[in-house]
Amino acid sequence: MKDKLSVVIPTFNEADNIAVCLDSVLWADEVIVVDSFSTDSTAQICKNYGVRVIEHEYVNSASQKNWILPQVSNRWVLIVDADERVTDSLRDEILSLLDSGPESDGYWIRRRNCFMGREIRHCGWERDKVLRFFDRTKGRYEEKHVHAEVVLHGRVGFLKTYLLHDSYRDFSAYLTKLDRYSDWGSRDAAKRGKSWVIARLLFRPSARFMRMYILRVGFLDGVQGFMLCVLAAVSVFVKYAKLWRLSRSAEGTSHEETRTRA
Repeated sequence: MKDKLSVVIPTFNEADNIAVCLDSVLWADEVIVVDSFSTDSTAQICKNYGVRVIEHEYVNSASQKNWILPQVSNRWVLIVDADERVTDSLRDEILSLLDSGPESDGYWIRRRNCFMGREIRHCGWERDKVLRFFDRTKGRYEEKHVHAEVVLHGRVGFLKTYLLHDSYRDFSAYLTKLDRYSDWGSRDAAKRGKSWVIARLLFRPSARFMRMYILRVGFLDGVQGFMLCVLAAVSVFVKYAKLWRLSRSAEGTSHEETRTRA
C-alpha cells in the first residue's frame, strides 16, 4: 500500500507568506499548521484553506516540531517553514518515492535561498541542506535552540530536487531573527560549557566575513552577497557579546551565593 504523507508547517505571524506556502503543499494527504498564537491573520488564512490548525506555545523550533510529530496521522512527514515553497519537481519526486516505497528512512533536501530578492548562489549557502522528509517513527529533532536537525535512527538519502527558501525580504526581518537566534545561540554555547574569551569577540566575526565573502566567493552574489556576509559577521559578534553577558551574570550569581554561605 502506498505510504501517505503529512506536511507540518510551524507558524507565527506569517500572514505575508503562508498562502503561497500552503498552495505548494495542498497535494499532500494531510497538512497541519502548528501556530504559536499568531496575532495577525495567519491562523484564519490557514483555516480558510481547510487545513488543520493547532495552537501551541512556542519555546523553540525543535521543541515545537517534536511536540507536533506524534500528533500527525501518517508515518511519513515533510516539514516546511512558512517562508519555503515546495516546487512541482520536489512534489513529484516525493510522490514517486511514496509510490514505490522509500529505500531510506529520511532524506536531505537541498535548498535554494533568496536574500533581499536575489538567489544566493555562493557565500556557503549553495551547500545548504535540511533533513525534512522522514519517517517520524525513526527520528526527532535534537534539543537545541538554534539550527537543530533531525536525529534519525536509520538510513539517510538525498533528494535530487530543491526546496525554495525566501529567507529575508527586508532588513527588519533579518534583524528580528538575528536578535532571537543570537540569544538562543549564546544560551546553547553556555549550556555546552563554552567560555567567553575576548579573542572570540575580536576575531570570530571577521573570520566569518572572510570565509563567506572571500573563500566562499560571496562577492559573486553582488550587493546582496556583501550585505549578507556583513550581517552574518554582525550576528556572530552579537552572539559572543551575549555570551559575555551570560558569563557575567553567572559570575555575579556565583559570587552572591558565596557571600550568602559565608
